[in-house]
Amino acid sequence: MDRRKFMGVGLAAFAAIVVPGTDLKAMNFRDTKPKAWEVEKTVDGIKALYGNGGLKKSDKLTFKAPKLAENGGSIPITVKSSLDLESIALFQDANPRCLSCVFSVPKGAIIEYDFRIKMRQTAVVTIVGKERGTGALYTASKEIDVSIGGCGGWFNQHPNYNYRNKIKIKNTKGKTHG
Repeated sequence: MDRRKFMGVGLAAFAAIVVPGTDLKAMNFRDTKPKAWEVEKTVDGIKALYGNGGLKKSDKLTFKAPKLAENGGSIPITVKSSLDLESIALFQDANPRCLSCVFSVPKGAIIEYDFRIKMRQTAVVTIVGKERGTGALYTASKEIDVSIGGCGGWFNQHPNYNYRNKIKIKNTKGKTHG
């Protein structure tokens, strides 16, 4: 048996043993809480997703993000928590819709999520976690400075580029943009 077959069989056996014992499920928040995806402000988004419960700051829910994001098209975020959370959501007011993502957290899972978001301008990013059982809401927030917007970038802002029709226009020096 070669190495690739061995690894494939080994991973399949491991998955067959481990997966049935876990409680993996995901909630489709776009179906269950559609209004949360339509609001523009973080405060309204949190109310639409989680209700009017009070937010508590906690050092047990943290996230890392760069203070200055050179490219708003790909901002790395790392969320960690030692709390027993059932869901984690990320909100920001930089884009037309404030809710960026929501994670359903399996029971007993280690919460250490790495992902990337897009932001078109400088804004405060807020993480909200809902505790399993009690429904308590924990939060952490941080301002991220964006130097180049991630929702259009240079072409959206350049006067010699027709973004809608994607027409390349030569500038006075003969260079083509786009």
